[in-house]
Amino acid sequence: MTYFRQLPNIQYQNFLNDRTGSQDYLLMKNIFLRGKLREDLSSNFTVFQKYSIKGDERPDEIAYDVYGSSEYDWVVLITAKIITYQNDYPLTSQELYDYTLNKYGVEEMNDIHHYESTEVRDQLDRLVYPSGIIVAKDFTIPNPDTKTSFISPVVGVSNFEYETNKNDIKRNITILRPSYLNEFLNDMREISKYGFNSEYINSTTIRAENSKTKSP
Repeated sequence: MTYFRQLPNIQYQNFLNDRTGSQDYLLMKNIFLRGKLREDLSSNFTVFQKYSIKGDERPDEIAYDVYGSSEYDWVVLITAKIITYQNDYPLTSQELYDYTLNKYGVEEMNDIHHYESTEVRDQLDRLVYPSGIIVAKDFTIPNPDTKTSFISPVVGVSNFEYETNKNDIKRNITILRPSYLNEFLNDMREISKYGFNSEYINSTTIRAENSKTKSP
């Protein structure tokens, strides 16, 4: 992931056993700095496009498909507002199976989690009742074609199906259009530059406080 190349540096006091003195520092990436879209871009819907994550597709594969390079996987994650990868990105088929198995156990994995309605239309193809509404197991409605009988448009949703449906919702993301990629990269470079302050070394490096030289 080339995202870390975009981050500026920070010099931390070296507390390791091989340090040479109180002025010995370790150069690290400042992971506390997080890039984001400019406000004027993030509020402009024409900057984005919808994308549906297919199967076990990874962010680097999406980046290659959309931007022509897998190195822009971090652009996918940032613009899709995926903060915590494990929670915000869809699980792979194996991960989903393992998660469901661990949560419910092998015996309850396929037990009914809840019941949902199925779509009902009349003879003129008019919608009478929508699908996907959580209902009771014994839910019924009047038969739209006879008026003298009832039907039960109910289907059971297993624990595994429930977790699969939740996972599939995460597949629909919104990412940056390729035509705005260079502008976004330039903004990231500007965001990653430090301004002048007491810790300033240069535009890409600052130095953290040194406990050995701090004034009392």
